[in-house]
Amino acid sequence: MTRKKRFQFVIDYFQQHSPNAETELIYDDPFQLLVAVILSAQCTDKRVNMTTPAIFEKYPDAKTLSKASFDELFPLIKSISYPNNKTKHLIGMAKMLMEKFNGKVPLTVDELVELPGVGRKTANVITSVVDQQPNMAVDTHVFRVSARIGLTVKATTPLATEKQLVQLIPKDLIHVAHHWLILHGRYVCVARNPKCEICGLKPACKYYQEVISKRESSIKK
Repeated sequence: MTRKKRFQFVIDYFQQHSPNAETELIYDDPFQLLVAVILSAQCTDKRVNMTTPAIFEKYPDAKTLSKASFDELFPLIKSISYPNNKTKHLIGMAKMLMEKFNGKVPLTVDELVELPGVGRKTANVITSVVDQQPNMAVDTHVFRVSARIGLTVKATTPLATEKQLVQLIPKDLIHVAHHWLILHGRYVCVARNPKCEICGLKPACKYYQEVISKRESSIKK
């Protein structure tokens, strides 16, 4: 199967089975989403969603968060991974929003990455989720799943993965394809012992064809 046909199979499958995939982070506005995404780095969405209600109650916008002290904010996120850095990043992010962006979350990747705690992945998440821009955020799930299926070839960095994916995914589907791959990696194509037995992508998956299928054939012999 060519890469182009593999992409088409994957896209057709998800359009049929998960056409409206979306982030599992809970938020009400772009500011809350930005806070949640910054907190979600190397942390589960479930844990973030347990943590953010108290933050949003006390700091509902950039103005209030920009005035928070480290000692005030830290207790609210101490259960999140890397709480020291994330506390500093959130306060710094809010201050820059107030000083440079009039308290509003900018919706360009170039502007977003200026904010403390915001890298390219986070900026791509914000712009694709809020504004449905054709930006592909590559986290560990997207990186792993894309390589396993064979959507990417020798992509050794998140940026290389991003570039290969956006080349062959229709522009109007990139914002949702990001969620297809993340959720597939979170619940089916998990890091250890992927659940190939329940995966609908087996006919197009290089990993299944080259590893699992051959292993099963050798066992039968």
